[in-house]
Order: sequence, then structure tokens, then C-alpha cells
Amino acid sequence: MTEITTSQQLPVDETFSIPVSAASLDRAAEALSANGFTVRVVDTAADARRLVNEILPTDRAVFVSTSETLRNSGIAEDIDGSGRFNSVRANQADWDLRARYDEVRRTRSAPDVVVGSVHAVTEDGRLVTASASGSQLAPYASGAASAVWVVGAQKIVPDLETALRRIETYSYPKEDARAQQAYGQRSVVAKVLITSREVVPGRATVVLVREVIGF
Repeated sequence: MTEITTSQQLPVDETFSIPVSAASLDRAAEALSANGFTVRVVDTAADARRLVNEILPTDRAVFVSTSETLRNSGIAEDIDGSGRFNSVRANQADWDLRARYDEVRRTRSAPDVVVGSVHAVTEDGRLVTASASGSQLAPYASGAASAVWVVGAQKIVPDLETALRRIETYSYPKEDARAQQAYGQRSVVAKVLITSREVVPGRATVVLVREVIGF
């Protein structure tokens, strides 16, 4: 990332902010199921919040990746702030994260459960996630024993080419603006994870939300 002193805005393709049709969402759900993911479809972000609270274990370490979807829905606060869950972030709240970097890296790369979102879902059942640091990609890919992703309907796209374009022209500019405001730094698309299939039965759950949530 590059440090900045004033906010610099990238153009945003707002066509990627529009939720897809019910038929498109159903195609994605069916393809994800065929590719080994457990799929749950809900109507609203509030429904997704209730579902995640129901399905998450309370006796296993849960790591919440940085996500506007989880922040805006209240899921992140439920996990990290309620005291009900064994939250990795909450357990490390008083740590000197720089001094204990290796321990932070290990615990966050291989938690029992990772909860997050992705930047695109293709209608043929692939999940596409971009990252500046890559920190959430390790647990997403295999580090976590189980994974839960909450995904708004505006993130469903026809194919992989469109998914990558969505990242470059919508998700990245949005995250870049957020990073400038939150950290005083620019973001960057440094690493992209394409998850085409889940081979471990029951490991990965995708919660598709029929409304817009996150970016």
C-alpha cells in the first residue's frame, strides 16, 4: 500500500452494485451445491445474521475476516463483541500484534472457523476473492477447518471474466476509498483466490443474500 495525504477517488462501475435476478441467484446456488459447497439462501442481511449466529459453534476458535458485509450486517460485532463466541480477534484484543506477529499469523491462518465474504460468485459456482495482504486467503483456501461466506446478490456474475472485472472496477475502488479513510493508505489488488470446488464434505457454507450487502 502507498501512504497518502489526501483522498484519491478511483472511478466505480456502479452497474456491479445491482442485485441479480432470482433466476441468476438460483443458478449460482445450484452450481455451488454441485461444486461441493453447502448453500443457504436468505432474503435479507438480517436473516443472514440470524442464520450465522445459529450455525456457528460457540466452543471453537472463530476468525472474522475484514469485510464490509460482516460489518454492515452486524455479524462481525456478534462474533467479536458479544462474548458468545470464541473470537480470535477478541482473544487478541490486548496483544501487541507487531511483537507477536508470528503467533497472530498462525492463529489467523488456521482457525477452527473462518467467517467472511467474497467479491464475486459466478453462475457456474466459483468464488472469487481479492486481497491486498492475502491474510484472509489462507484460511479461505484450506487453513480453516470450516468456512462460512456471506454474499450479497449484487456479487453474482455470469462468468470468471466478469468476476475479475467486477473486482477491478467496483470492489477494488470501493476498498481503496475505505482504506484511505480507515488507514490513510491506498489499497491494491495483490492476490486473487479462485475457489472452484470444495472437496471436503461439509467444510464450506455459502450464505447467499437476495439483497445488496457489502461490496
